[in-house]
Amino acid sequence: MTRFAKLALAALIAVATLPAFNLPAFAADVTAGNLTLSGAWTRATPPRARAGGGFLTIANSGEADRLVSVSSPVSTRTEIHEMAVQDGVMKMREMADGVEVPAGGTLELKPGGYHVMFLELTGPLKEGESVPVTLTFEKAGTVEMSLSVEKMGAKGMSGHGMGHDMGQGMSGHGQHGAKE
Repeated sequence: MTRFAKLALAALIAVATLPAFNLPAFAADVTAGNLTLSGAWTRATPPRARAGGGFLTIANSGEADRLVSVSSPVSTRTEIHEMAVQDGVMKMREMADGVEVPAGGTLELKPGGYHVMFLELTGPLKEGESVPVTLTFEKAGTVEMSLSVEKMGAKGMSGHGMGHDMGQGMSGHGQHGAKE
């Protein structure tokens, strides 16, 4: 084996043994039963941020299902939240009973609407990395996937045509009820 081939093989082995959340993010579609999860991303956070948001699209080609919980090793608590304007005030609340994924429809978790909320982050979310998450559905069961970490303040996945033009960083999570 040539010296170059040995070096290439050593590099390939080194990369293959890295933990998934330290590799560059490549958000791939994941299928579970009738559900297809795609466009999974989050924003980079400042070093001492206590919260972050996660976003993805869940398309359902079958009967109604329900996203009942989300967990991730990047935070002590991970919840499903909704942001909505009530009486001219933007409010955020936990969806303790989860969120329906409509039959033959789509649930979008996006800035300014339903989203995953990472609370009590164990460290900063860094651009270019990925965040492992486990989503639990009533019917489709448990799904593991990764969210690509985009730049701070991103409005969507870079280069993926997901340019949602809503919301800024989730690090201001404590500002429930702040005027829009």
